Amino acid sequence: MNSSLIGKIEKAHRYAQERHRISLSSFSAEFHGENGDYVLGYDERHWRCSCETFARTRLCSHTMAMEKILGEMLPRGTLTLDPARV
Repeated sequence: MNSSLIGKIEKAHRYAQERHRISLSSFSAEFHGENGDYVLGYDERHWRCSCETFARTRLCSHTMAMEKILGEMLPRGTLTLDPARV
């Protein structure tokens, strides 16, 4: 393996530990919940989920789980899991 590739791999490992470097702006994902499969989306600091709870309350366990997983990769002001509210 050439030294340039080794350097890139080392840098990738370092970046993977420095999650603050990543800021997500939009994505969609499938969430396989206990009661079914749901489509999650995130765009312009807003969540969406295809579950009934989210349709009623604009908050659900699926979006909260994603916030915990993604943490600091989401822009400030996005999180519905505000420690002051919990």
